Amino acid sequence: MVGYNYRLPNLNAALACAQLEQLDNFLLNKRELSFFYMDRFKQLGIPYISEISEAKSNYWLMAIKFENQFQKNEFLKFSNDNLIMTRPIWRLMNKLVMNKDFFSTSLVNSEILESTIVNIPSSVRL
Repeated sequence: MVGYNYRLPNLNAALACAQLEQLDNFLLNKRELSFFYMDRFKQLGIPYISEISEAKSNYWLMAIKFENQFQKNEFLKFSNDNLIMTRPIWRLMNKLVMNKDFFSTSLVNSEILESTIVNIPSSVRL
């Protein structure tokens, strides 16, 4: 059964306050990293998932999309073998054990995205 614990210990609250003071720098840094990725992956012909023109992303998570699952898996193997931590995008919620008995409609587009998207390193560069 899924449970939630929303309590915030004092140590975590202090850490949050300290990080919020640096938020503007973090966001600028992540945008710079995103633009770097966008340029590099464009040169390789790999679509980088970026913000739409009507929005401004915080680039909390950065991702690239491959044409098929084979290319995705080859990239994951190559990057992780070379000590660059990449990972597949999350599994669809309807595929998780805790949700196996819930109703789900056809998720064809979501399944295509699940099989072709890779999350790439997106931490704040210090």
